[in-house]
Amino acid sequence: MIRWSPAAPARPGCPHRRLFRLLARELPHGLTLGASTLRPWASANFVGARHLFPCIAAVGDIPLLCRALRERLSAIEWALAGHIVADIAVEPAGAADALRIEILTVED
Repeated sequence: MIRWSPAAPARPGCPHRRLFRLLARELPHGLTLGASTLRPWASANFVGARHLFPCIAAVGDIPLLCRALRERLSAIEWALAGHIVADIAVEPAGAADALRIEILTVED
């Protein structure tokens, strides 16, 4: 069974902390990052991690904010040494003012 791990990187060179800092710079005003987690991920051809970033919005329409943020984050060229951002998902979370950003990275 795989469990979510704390934000500390499981392997040297894990881009989680750098990704957190880059993401914090790109978030619009009024959106606050919570405690992030990561989970190792692998397919037949790739190895990487799923990075989960919960956020709280001060105000705004969460579904509209999710769509706008997904477009904004997808357009970014992420600078992660040895890793590539393969996918980004932005979804409403359980609370009315919460959303979740999930970023899949793979080793280059």
